[in-house]
Amino acid sequence: MNLKELNQIAEAMVAPGKGILAADESTGTIEKRLSSINVPNTEENRRDYREMLFTTPEIEKYISGVILYDETIRQKAKDGTPLVEILKKRGIVPGIKVDKGAVELPGSSGEKITEGLDGLRKRLQEYHQLGARFAKWRAVLSIDVAAGKPSRHALVANAEALARYAALCQAENIVPIVEPEILMDGDHDLQASFNATERTLHTVFEQLALHNVAFEGMILKPNMVIHGESCKKTASVEEVADATVQVLLRCVPAAVPGIAFLSGGQSDEDASAHLGAMNARHPNLPWKLTFSYGRALQALPLKLWGGKASNAANAQKGFLHRARLNGLAASGKYEAKLEQEFKAA
Repeated sequence: MNLKELNQIAEAMVAPGKGILAADESTGTIEKRLSSINVPNTEENRRDYREMLFTTPEIEKYISGVILYDETIRQKAKDGTPLVEILKKRGIVPGIKVDKGAVELPGSSGEKITEGLDGLRKRLQEYHQLGARFAKWRAVLSIDVAAGKPSRHALVANAEALARYAALCQAENIVPIVEPEILMDGDHDLQASFNATERTLHTVFEQLALHNVAFEGMILKPNMVIHGESCKKTASVEEVADATVQVLLRCVPAAVPGIAFLSGGQSDEDASAHLGAMNARHPNLPWKLTFSYGRALQALPLKLWGGKASNAANAQKGFLHRARLNGLAASGKYEAKLEQEFKAA
């Protein structure tokens, strides 16, 4: 492990005013995205869509890294240039999703565990050769206060898997993004989310330390502390921002270079507003707060693209708009009125 190199990569991933594009949808997940715009889920269409995003003019001003899927890291653009090289030439760090997805955790009442540790060392070695300099592993947890979820069983099992993955990444000189996601599904309130997130992060960092993961060479990708999507009592932007920062201060070591939030089903505007409020209201935190969004960056350009090459330029403008607003949010300069600046052609 070259900790100096890992730290340099991690710091580049959370550079001021920049964040990470999550373009690592599995073939099944991106089928849902493409079917929403009536585009067949073919390898060519998947390649064309992602190439359109990666070649957006000036996107390197706001995007520091891109999480790729196994298929994508091997693909070439229409002109024969590997997609990884397109990113590298723009100073954007290529990354890779390495987990195999979540399945039911044995012995639990419907909770999940993420698979993919078997053979991971060799896969990481290959991905490093293909150009990946960071990786991502997602753990999925849910809140059900009455049922005691997330259970201690699920927390420890997923935290240990995250820690084993992170240690393997660092051994192969790849920066691990550690992603414990607590889903927004349910009617839980802000306090329930706070409590579950605190328990989760304490458990995750306990396991990371146990497995000798160097905090200076990793990125945390957590959920924001936010009420469930069907909760009748919705929290304000400021309440979400303050609760999220409070739990992070309790749980995340200062050695971690940055925290890149997932959007977790929030609307584009909410994801930007919450991140912006955190940075505006809490400017002197020990780590950078930025974004690692998938749908919250892609929903607009996907709709504008519609599978047609003639729409690519307009879709790229939409992508740049969302990336710019999130870049401003990462700097604490986001304002809701900026949402009106983009007008589709």
